[in-house]
Amino acid sequence: MQRRRPRGWAHPDLGDVDLGRVLDALGDPVRLEVVRQLAAAGGVVRGAFDVPVTGQTLSHHLRTLTTAGLVRVSQAGRFRCCELRAREVEQRFPGLLPAILANAGGGAVRMMPP
Repeated sequence: MQRRRPRGWAHPDLGDVDLGRVLDALGDPVRLEVVRQLAAAGGVVRGAFDVPVTGQTLSHHLRTLTTAGLVRVSQAGRFRCCELRAREVEQRFPGLLPAILANAGGGAVRMMPP
């Protein structure tokens, strides 16, 4: 099944994203948990995240992470697939994600290769 970007979901070039925006997005505990789960799994279908929020609130958090350049969301049929832009983030902000994930309360998380 071919994946496409859902309408209304912008995926900025990471060269245009500043560190403050990334850190602001990661400052929310739910968004940090979403990033942690994506780093551990490599990719997650939108409804499969284990977070204590409604679907509407999760969509808001995913949109925030997407506009911060951390997550890519694609549409595959009726499913939204979410992937951490780990390789791109590492190129733009070396060491940032591993450092944040190692200190995220859940211990070190081995990031899946992109």
